[in-house]
Amino acid sequence: MVVMDVLALVALAGWLYLALAHGGFWRTGPGLPDGREPPGWPDVVAVIPARDEAAVLPETLPTLLGQEYPGEFRVVLVDDGSTDGTAETATGLAKDTQVISARERPGGWAGKVWAMAEGVRAAGRPDFLLFTDADVAYRPGTLKRLVAEAVTGRRDLVSQMATLRTRTRWERVIVPAFVYFFAQLYPFRRVTRDGTRTAAAAGGCMLVRRTTLEKAGGVAAIRDALIDDVAMGRLIKRAGGRCRLDLGRDVLSRRPYPRLADLWMMIVRSAYHQLRYSPVLLAGTVLGLLLLYAIPPAATLTGLIGRDPIALAAGALAWGLMTLTYVPMLRFYALSPLRALGLPLVALLYAAMTVDSARRHHTGRGGVWKGRTATARLDAK
Repeated sequence: MVVMDVLALVALAGWLYLALAHGGFWRTGPGLPDGREPPGWPDVVAVIPARDEAAVLPETLPTLLGQEYPGEFRVVLVDDGSTDGTAETATGLAKDTQVISARERPGGWAGKVWAMAEGVRAAGRPDFLLFTDADVAYRPGTLKRLVAEAVTGRRDLVSQMATLRTRTRWERVIVPAFVYFFAQLYPFRRVTRDGTRTAAAAGGCMLVRRTTLEKAGGVAAIRDALIDDVAMGRLIKRAGGRCRLDLGRDVLSRRPYPRLADLWMMIVRSAYHQLRYSPVLLAGTVLGLLLLYAIPPAATLTGLIGRDPIALAAGALAWGLMTLTYVPMLRFYALSPLRALGLPLVALLYAAMTVDSARRHHTGRGGVWKGRTATARLDAK
């Protein structure tokens, strides 16, 4: 019982820190402000890396092309070795979209990042580059809000995390927790705050000031990044750029994940990479997940059964804080707050995905995405 008491108290201390002093990671607002008018509207080029995206482009590309932007705006779609007619679909949807084929990828480059670089090469010299995914749709006025924040807020990177789909049972289980854990790793308010080391972005929507990107070394500086959005955020911030990251409803992902296997692959392809392929970090992450998410309910039940007031009180308080911090994310996705009580089980599922990511890497099957496999030195998407 003494061991459980200690573990419960450590878990409680962890949740007190996370809830009260970790950048308000659990808050989901406020999103980009509306109604700002910069003194002038800079030129923007959207760069879309696309690999086998013919099925989703009719839902997404028109929403980007339909943005009523007062300045010059154009779209460059990079066909990254597609076999499903992605280029033809994009051309058919809008003849004024510049569709190019990515050249052969050099050694040392991740697939998606090379496609991004090809798009930058074709974009010329606009004031801003909007890196966006082929499965992302935009609500009316989003581009104006992004640019207005960048200009009036003097930001070098403005990023919006796309609202992911939660239509299927497994999407409703996995997706809110995915965003919650991301925000826990990279609290949005700390990313936005000047002077902090926390840096990240959301790859579905990254508006980047071109001159700042060039000063930082260009896309080539993150050539081997599997998690390109976090790498981009770090690159811009380390170069002295000012960043903003939000979770809002302006940017919507249309990619479906109907089965657990689909969501599982989304996570395992990059989880071990995020841990820098380190067994030590892997062990620490799994133990941390168990301590923060499994110990509180275990201590609560142990305290009830064994009449241990310390384990009961510390476990219940920690579980309560965990639950309360998860409720805003569930509300954002219009899901029942009662789901928050099951977060420990979802965290255990994520621990299993992380372990599986390491297993796949060590068996030579890590980072598989659309027919490409990443290695420890070469990340591909």
